[in-house]
Amino acid sequence: MTLTRDSELRDLIFEGKSDAFNERAAHDPPDLENVGLRGLDMRGFDLSHANLRGAYLRSTDLRGCDLFYADLEGASLHAARVSGVRFPRNLAPEEIRMSLELGTRLRTHGPPASAPPRAGADRQAGQMRDAAEDEG
Repeated sequence: MTLTRDSELRDLIFEGKSDAFNERAAHDPPDLENVGLRGLDMRGFDLSHANLRGAYLRSTDLRGCDLFYADLEGASLHAARVSGVRFPRNLAPEEIRMSLELGTRLRTHGPPASAPPRAGADRQAGQMRDAAEDEG
């Protein structure tokens, strides 16, 4: 699975355009490594497969976000709003609490959970199979 890293994704976040961001994220997981997202409202953004390594999420509103397959190694959640967030299994509750309260960088234990294929990836694979069958 290829990560998509470009300034357009960051611009979509800063402009609050979750629909356009999610359309892109459905095909390739966003690479937001070391990006400062301080104080932004991220509700409605698909961060489920994002690379958030080292991201600065201070005071960011993440309520209801699914981060189960996201890579959060080294991210900081100081004062973030996290009610209803689905965190990855490789992240201990104590790490989350310390990051929220003290701003420490998250330390994960092992890689994020293996993600199932995404809807966009399934659609692309099906189109490629169909094209191959038409040629053959």
